[in-house]
Amino acid sequence: MHAQTGKRLTTRLTDHVLDRLQVASDLVGATLNQFVVQAALEKADKVIESESSIALTRRESLRLMELMENPPPRNQKFLQAQAKYLRTKHAGAAAE
Repeated sequence: MHAQTGKRLTTRLTDHVLDRLQVASDLVGATLNQFVVQAALEKADKVIESESSIALTRRESLRLMELMENPPPRNQKFLQAQAKYLRTKHAGAAAE
């Protein structure tokens, strides 16, 4: 009896792509499935990291810190946006 290891992912590949993946997996001593899963996880980690962080220059980070420590005064446009946000937030909470 085989233990179930998880979900299955199925894809179609051209002969060229399959051959290249097989050569690469052979070179690192992995099965084709192991190689593809590992490569996909590495790419997923890079995408998640890239989309989850913001890189700032030194000048930009200093400006951000300055604005956080000394925010500009709230103008009319900000106050209107804040009021709209609060109305939306309270309407959403009341609907739940």
